[in-house]
Amino acid sequence: MFDKRHIADKYSGYEDIVVYQGDCIGLLKEIPNDTLQLIVTSPPYNIGKEYEKRLKLEDYLEQQAAVIKECVRCLSPTGSICWQVGNFAENGAIIPLDALLYPIFTRHNLKMRNRIVWHFEHGLHCSRRFSGRYETIIWFTKTDRYLFNLDCVRVPQKYPGKKYFKGPNAGKYSCNPLGKNPGDVWIIPNVKSNHVEKTDHPCQFPVELIERLVLSATNEGDWVLDPFLGTGTSIIAAIRHNRRGAGAEVVPQYVQLARQRIEQEMAGTLKTRPMNRAVYDPVKAGNSLTIAPWSSVIDSEQLLLIKEEINNYSTK
Repeated sequence: MFDKRHIADKYSGYEDIVVYQGDCIGLLKEIPNDTLQLIVTSPPYNIGKEYEKRLKLEDYLEQQAAVIKECVRCLSPTGSICWQVGNFAENGAIIPLDALLYPIFTRHNLKMRNRIVWHFEHGLHCSRRFSGRYETIIWFTKTDRYLFNLDCVRVPQKYPGKKYFKGPNAGKYSCNPLGKNPGDVWIIPNVKSNHVEKTDHPCQFPVELIERLVLSATNEGDWVLDPFLGTGTSIIAAIRHNRRGAGAEVVPQYVQLARQRIEQEMAGTLKTRPMNRAVYDPVKAGNSLTIAPWSSVIDSEQLLLIKEEINNYSTK
């Protein structure tokens, strides 16, 4: 189906990959009604990053509302919108953006199917509050006829040998042989300095995060759109699984970076973290940095905790 793929700079139903340089409203205006199967993005959080201008909160929400309105128009009746957001911070207080955006989606009669918590272990260290280690993906659908391919994203069972202990199925295995539902808390490393996918973009999300959404919410040949494309992650996840991908980006250097990464994906040379790889555990890996330097090997409480962890793992 996609033997001769190339990257187009404007939308057409005959294209497979579109990287649009400019405001996403311009790209969305080119797309017919009910066309897109999945719209997935991580919009600017209005916190003053290098690629955004910090706005008054009401102006930011108005801007988001205009984009969401066009996204809903373009969304297929069986399609999904996944908006990945964090917190807006003002005067030392945090404001969860998903709570502020929720009424905008429901204004268009969309239904929320999940509020997915994406947990990661690295980020800024706070001294006056607990350090933030999660963001959310709010998933909405246009109708009750939405597509959801659970079997494509199942993960290994914790107890695959578990059996029913009573009832008509007593003695039979109780687990789905394809694996279990991954749930709504996803532990996936974020893209920091030593991540294999790291680029110059300061807020890049990992390909595996979007792969799970692409596989569960689309079929091969469907369109996936990212209105705030960044470094092209959403298109990469889409074309990796034989979907069509489109996105808009206003920053020229990120447009070029996205095109380079997409070309590498098509050539099979793009390095990414594989889906479902276990999160790195420094204790199990024997990393020497887990030994506290400020106390002796004998007295180190940190080391005692590490030894306890190792013993726990060895007895499982």
